[in-house]
Amino acid sequence: MTEKIRVRFAPSPTGPLHMGGVRTALYNYLYAKQKGGDFILRIEDTDSQRFVPGAEEYIIEALAWCGISPDEGVEGGKIVENSSIKHPHAPYRQSQRKHLYRDYAEQLVRNGYAYYAFDTSEELDMLRKEYESKGETFTYNYQVRERLSTSLKLTSEETNRRLKEENHWVVRFKMPIERVVKMNDLIRGEIEVNTSTLDDKVLWKAVDELPTYHLANIVDDHLMEITDVIRGEEWLPSLPLHYLLYESLGWEKNQPRFAHLSLLLKPDGKGKLSKRDGDRLGFPVFPLEWNNSEGEKSRGYREDGYFPEAFVNLLAFLGWNPGTEQEIFSLDELVESFSLERVVKSGAKFNPEKARWYNQEYLRMCDKDKLADDFSHILAEKGIAPEKEYVKEVVTLLQERAVFVKDFWELGKFFFTSPVEYDLAVKTKFWKEDTPNILNEISETLLSVEDFSRESIEHLLPSLIKERGWQMGSVMNTLRLALVGASKGPGVADIIALLGKKESLSRIEKIIKAFA
Repeated sequence: MTEKIRVRFAPSPTGPLHMGGVRTALYNYLYAKQKGGDFILRIEDTDSQRFVPGAEEYIIEALAWCGISPDEGVEGGKIVENSSIKHPHAPYRQSQRKHLYRDYAEQLVRNGYAYYAFDTSEELDMLRKEYESKGETFTYNYQVRERLSTSLKLTSEETNRRLKEENHWVVRFKMPIERVVKMNDLIRGEIEVNTSTLDDKVLWKAVDELPTYHLANIVDDHLMEITDVIRGEEWLPSLPLHYLLYESLGWEKNQPRFAHLSLLLKPDGKGKLSKRDGDRLGFPVFPLEWNNSEGEKSRGYREDGYFPEAFVNLLAFLGWNPGTEQEIFSLDELVESFSLERVVKSGAKFNPEKARWYNQEYLRMCDKDKLADDFSHILAEKGIAPEKEYVKEVVTLLQERAVFVKDFWELGKFFFTSPVEYDLAVKTKFWKEDTPNILNEISETLLSVEDFSRESIEHLLPSLIKERGWQMGSVMNTLRLALVGASKGPGVADIIALLGKKESLSRIEKIIKAFA
């Protein structure tokens, strides 16, 4: 029987979800869906000191906005706490699973793979300073563990006494000495690490009765039957420990496959992309807007006007390519085309201009009714409520020029409100002594036109200008100045036809009076 693929995205609720985290979730989702598997969301909140209120809800909302829907772990926009047929491994929040982890930590101690360490944080700080004074770095490893306050040194009686009377002790993994751990990464290939270069990581803490990430994620991945772990490369140094934990717990036959994704880099490629880079260069690094407890606001792609489909598309290409020239993919197409074999090992530079390009491409393909509805919301905020068909005609004219829906206002506000001022540079260049007479004659001609369509006006105006011997550039620019207030916008015939006869003639009369 073929193994069913099961992957998980397991973020910590320590703040807003970075776009790099969304990419990790996306790659997990694409991998699972392509193989007919399950995508699970699990909240790893065992680091109680770094917990940020609202972060969990933010993660769920961000994934929903992107269309990345978990098969397990979320129901009704909330993390599932009680098991059911659909969610058999609940709860999916680690703090609610804390009763599970101590037994596994104790099992490791009993079997000689871990030990109790009773050193206080003050004692460890003193040791670090002592080593630093000698120009050395203190590492809690095989060289010191039997000389410190650990169950490897203390008698069983003293160990038991401390376990009962103290609460600052921890369980540390007993890293083997001079053993080469051979590992495989689905993206990076074969990896070997000598265990003597590694420290003895803390697995469980008595002070809050919570595991560290290392133990909790191994236990939960095993219990939730995870087959593949796709995560960021910051966890690559932990891979030897995780291999050894699977082995020490007797789960090596069910150990998942691992794939570590490269970092998202700054636009110049020098270092990991951070919020500071976005603030400095003027682009968001979070999917949704975030307000922290100090009232500081961080921009989001949603609030900046990006389509979720464009955001997902650009994320997919930050570290992966389909091997073809195609760049625009729907989520279903990404599912069909995605493979870990085409995920790159090196970091992926983020290009904010490429992000804008993706959004522009999606806007150009977007259904005009949807664009009209979205733009109508912006108009309503300005107290403007035109007929939807009129708005639809406006966005149709401007669709090729806009990057975001909000751009329609700056590109075409003259379709909704008459100019209150005029670009004087355009006036100086094109307004002549006979311009009022010319505009009056154009008005009289337009007044008599029965077919007030773009095609009719597009034929009429050049013919009239040529027949009268007027300068085409001068006339058309002053006419545009009257309609728009500046030298910009779609074709003059398009503007006149859409504004209609009454409004167009009113604006021509208005500019003549303004410059009389």
